[in-house]
Amino acid sequence: MTTIKQVASYAGVSVATVSRVINETGYVHEDTRRKVEEAVKQLNYKPNEVARSLYKKKSRLIGLLLPDITNPYFPLLARGVEDRMQENDFRIIFGNSDEDRQKELDYMDTFVQNNVVGVISSTNDPDADCYAKLKIPVVFLDRTSSDSLSVYADGTHGGRLAAQEIIARGSKQITVLQGPAHIRPAQDRFRGAVEELQQSNIAYHVVETTSFSFKDAESWAKELFSKHPETDGVIASNDIVATAVMHEAHRLGKKIPDDVQIIGFDDIPLSSLLFPPLSTIRQPAYEMGWEAAGLLIQLIEQSQATKSSTPNLHSNILTHSSIQLPVKFIERETTRKVDFHG
Repeated sequence: MTTIKQVASYAGVSVATVSRVINETGYVHEDTRRKVEEAVKQLNYKPNEVARSLYKKKSRLIGLLLPDITNPYFPLLARGVEDRMQENDFRIIFGNSDEDRQKELDYMDTFVQNNVVGVISSTNDPDADCYAKLKIPVVFLDRTSSDSLSVYADGTHGGRLAAQEIIARGSKQITVLQGPAHIRPAQDRFRGAVEELQQSNIAYHVVETTSFSFKDAESWAKELFSKHPETDGVIASNDIVATAVMHEAHRLGKKIPDDVQIIGFDDIPLSSLLFPPLSTIRQPAYEMGWEAAGLLIQLIEQSQATKSSTPNLHSNILTHSSIQLPVKFIERETTRKVDFHG
């Protein structure tokens, strides 16, 4: 990796001169500036972004915290955030909390120590003190908060939609896999599904789960068919759990969708590659990440304008409500075909 000393040597100038050019501080003769810029280009020098931001007191770093990067849904969120931040010349420091409270706190400390100017978090506890105490803007992604801006999908409608579709396709004994109690979006989709089933007078069972992880999904699928073998329709808490249910159904010799229909939630890329391809409720993960990044950028710009007391630049973003994006049913082959116009 090229150092600033190597750049200075190549350009035939002092390290201090290189620093002034890179950080845009102090006077440098135009001919000297061109030499330094050429040296930076030829040597492919990349300034230390953290050190640079501390020196200039103007960081372009953002903290992004996700709960589980082994779940293919969360990288989709991250890509949306990254693409929009990249377009606006921000860089990301990433943290994976593994839904562990201490790891989350450690990452928040790391973000602050690295001089980030904002945080996007998919925390399970958006009302935690560590967020309330931050002196920088925060946007919650795929989570909702009572006090801060959030970007999330309409989980309640998604649950209702899953129930409507599985009922319309003839399932009579439905089991709903309830997502983790501490994750509000999971409870929103569960509540929506149950409300629709109750209003339609359809018999249903509930299997509680405690996470969205791969490692536990198999045991919940086994529990489902062990406790409720008559199940002919499953509304899963996410696509990972739905995949485990499919595998268990195959193991038991059940035909999908003839014997049991299955609907997932998220529409991760894997869903269309399963056999049979998984019917699911699509959350617009990439778009959610994109919108969260846009909100945070506006908050940062507002914060910086306020600090500099620049008139007429105060945004009204804080008066806006959080952003809720729509969901939709993606019909594939784990549900039966139905003619709604027949």
